[in-house]
Amino acid sequence: MDRNTFTGLFLILIILVGSTYLMKPSDEEMKREKYVQDSISRVKANPSAAKQPAGKTAGVPVPAVDSNLLRGPFGSARTGTSQTVVLENDDLKVTIDSRGGRITSVLLKNFKTYDQDSLVMFRENESKFGLTFSAGNTTINTSELYFSPSTQSLKVAKADSGSVTMRLNYGPDQYLDYVYSLKGEGFKVGLTIVANGIQNVVNAHQPINLNWAATLRQKEKDIEGEHKYSGAYYYLSNDQEVEHIGTTESEKKEIGEDGPIKWISFKQHFFSNVLIFDQGFSKGSINVETAIQPGVVKSFSASVVLPFKNEQVNSFPMQFYFGPNRFTTLKAQGYDLEKQIDLGWGPLKWINRVVVIPVFSFLEKFNWSYGLIILVLTILLKVVLSPLTYKSYLSMAKMKVLKPEMDEIKAKVGEDNPTLLQQEYLKLYRKAGVNPLGGCIPMLLQMPIVMAFFFFFPNLFELRGESFLWMEDLSTYDSFINFGFSIPFLGSHISLMCLLMTISTLVYTYFNNQISGATGQMKYIGYITPIIFFGVLNSYPAGLNYYYFLANMLTFGQQYLIRQLVNDEKIHARIQENKKKPESEKKKSKFQQRMEEYMRQQQAQGKKPNK
Repeated sequence: MDRNTFTGLFLILIILVGSTYLMKPSDEEMKREKYVQDSISRVKANPSAAKQPAGKTAGVPVPAVDSNLLRGPFGSARTGTSQTVVLENDDLKVTIDSRGGRITSVLLKNFKTYDQDSLVMFRENESKFGLTFSAGNTTINTSELYFSPSTQSLKVAKADSGSVTMRLNYGPDQYLDYVYSLKGEGFKVGLTIVANGIQNVVNAHQPINLNWAATLRQKEKDIEGEHKYSGAYYYLSNDQEVEHIGTTESEKKEIGEDGPIKWISFKQHFFSNVLIFDQGFSKGSINVETAIQPGVVKSFSASVVLPFKNEQVNSFPMQFYFGPNRFTTLKAQGYDLEKQIDLGWGPLKWINRVVVIPVFSFLEKFNWSYGLIILVLTILLKVVLSPLTYKSYLSMAKMKVLKPEMDEIKAKVGEDNPTLLQQEYLKLYRKAGVNPLGGCIPMLLQMPIVMAFFFFFPNLFELRGESFLWMEDLSTYDSFINFGFSIPFLGSHISLMCLLMTISTLVYTYFNNQISGATGQMKYIGYITPIIFFGVLNSYPAGLNYYYFLANMLTFGQQYLIRQLVNDEKIHARIQENKKKPESEKKKSKFQQRMEEYMRQQQAQGKKPNK
């Protein structure tokens, strides 16, 4: 053997020894390979579980699985037997399935649907929850994999708390956990997602998406009302207000561009499914489908990105809220969940939040029926507004006293010159010391409160299922007459309380016209408006129409008392005294000043004022 041959063989030996040492798998890789091989051996020992057509295992549907797939990421979790775990307290019964490790149904123990059936928030086959991410060349969807539960069932005592862990194994010390927790009472279910040792398994260049979807079925008598008040709500960490989509039509929206997403809610009229993440999802999208089959309110879906980091342990503590849309209950949960209740816009919202709700909550403490609470609430409101009611009545009485003189002016001037006619009217108002808007302004000041109740009662959870007199449920319409078919403008029924409210409004309008002396178009508009509102409010909650009816009846009582205090002859005498005062002593209102200036400009230009 020559020198060159020896040198070549020696180098080859060094390469073989070095490559054997350098290419030796790590202990972690050897453990993981052993884990996979053991799984394959178990499958070979039971071929029927390795490759089977789509069907059922232990009564639970499973997909067809090829044994070759077991070599991929989380391969051993692609087959299994579905097991359910029940986690419950005094308020909730939560069912969790090992397939997907997800909550498949939530029963609210202390509530019923409108037809007295068990109130289940969503059904197993109409909900989804899981993570999707890329591992190697495979897209992993955890909702299709089998988790290992730590227990079969757990009932939590009132003063205690408990938890259930659903584990998805990848290898020794490498797993994905869903840790569910529940306190002894309340509507919150904790969910902590823990990813341990899989930071090198997950493709860091692809996001980890959390996908959540649910189809929500009818729970209230009026499904059209549920459609109106249901939608997807979400709250960004830097926002003051809650945003929403899908209340009127199908809608999809990308969210999270303006800040982390604190929570997402699949909201029905009186119940909500909320996913809360205090750290905030970085971005995502939500979708609402409204055109669904009969008995279904809406279908919701959301996909958000988890802020996964290249660390040994990634932990994402979250919470679910499955419960009623009672303002005080939602507020007690924190995170501004109560803001998803529509209490109106602008000042109407603050009237309800700052005044109406605290007063209503105070009256609840007396344990009266809700019909009586609404009556007392209306009385308190009328007492507070009585000064405005008095001023409005007094102003209308003054206008009635002036009506004969206004008719004389109209006959003298004629209707061909409306500018001159209005000028003469203003002179009369100034001489008599009467503000023509004196009756309107107090009524306008009361309008925000009246409109605030228009939002308050339809969203008042406390009225749900509460009966009063013939009204079986104050939170929906009382169908005194059912047609069996739908009529345009009215619907399929007539609400007796809405009918009484309309009749009382017409009577109120009649007496109001007698006081104010209204004629012409204004007189007839007062009669047409209640008829229009009858069609609008016929399908609104009986509690709202009951409030409007009470408000009308109490107004009758107020006007009767005021009439005893106000004497038309004294008003007329006072007006005559005002007429005798010098012009310098008469103070013009801003309205009168502006109207006089407007009339002078119109007369100077030779134009008629716009009607």
